[in-house]
Amino acid sequence: MAMAAVAAAAEAQVERPSNSILLLFPILPPFEEALSRKYHVLRAWESSMPTHEFLAAHARDVRVLVCSGLRPVDSATLQRLPGLECVVSSSSGVNHIDLAECRRRGIAVTNAGDAFSQDVADYAVGLLLDCLRRISASDRYVRSGQWSQQGQLLGQKGRKLSGKHVGIVGLGSIGSEIAKRLEAFGCRIAYNSRTKKASVPFPYFSSVCDLAAESDALIVCCALTDETYHFINRDVLLALGKEGVVINVGRGALIDEKELVRCLVQGEIGGAGLDVFEEEPHVPQELITMDNVVLSPHRAVLTPESFTALLEVILGNLEAFFSNKPLLSPV
Repeated sequence: MAMAAVAAAAEAQVERPSNSILLLFPILPPFEEALSRKYHVLRAWESSMPTHEFLAAHARDVRVLVCSGLRPVDSATLQRLPGLECVVSSSSGVNHIDLAECRRRGIAVTNAGDAFSQDVADYAVGLLLDCLRRISASDRYVRSGQWSQQGQLLGQKGRKLSGKHVGIVGLGSIGSEIAKRLEAFGCRIAYNSRTKKASVPFPYFSSVCDLAAESDALIVCCALTDETYHFINRDVLLALGKEGVVINVGRGALIDEKELVRCLVQGEIGGAGLDVFEEEPHVPQELITMDNVVLSPHRAVLTPESFTALLEVILGNLEAFFSNKPLLSPV
């Protein structure tokens, strides 16, 4: 018998705890330690077996898969886990999970819920302020010594945020927090989402293109789905106009990046603040050279506070699942 088969047979004979959870790839060490204190954690990457053999050896034991947004959970992986009942994701977006297969199998899916909402909202407003007031560009101007050589940047004063018309694409938990913050600046808010929200006082636009046409800035924070892929296309960007600014704290593919670059190069929109990109960590070279573009390495959620909140959501979802109670953040 081959060594891998022997290892698989040996693992299959071991009596497994009823609270086994599967990790296909490493997650943050504090998270892994917290999970290990309460659950029997199966770490696929630590096995000497190929992943598909490891999954076969544990197929009858795994009821829960814990994953991040960095690796796909595709149908092939799900099909190797016939006993799987729940996928617990540490990200807000779930475009990395084959939701259709989960629905077909009756597998519950959870995400980060509201754990990231306040931090991402803060960051979105920060990007918008930076774009309008040229804060990062001014910082580079000072650090390079140009201020002492050339004087004030009188031709690049920037524009104020107060009173601006801001369109929010996706008025979920993050979008709602962004709206709260912008109201304090006296901004006039409108939004686009899948459906109109009955309890929301802001004007609703069923067309994102129409929303852009009425906005000085467009903040994109909706989920990435088949329907929202390249949701912000050339028509939307042109509707936003030459003074308009687009901010993306959702997923890179929500914006047609090639068209965004083209519109910025041609001066057809006023600027952009981007925390996400289509081919991360690749960033188009044209964006790097532009002072009206603020770039960030997908870090809007990276605060100690958000990690603490996320861990609470993950542990809460696991506790609810194993206790047969309602999940905290079902998708």
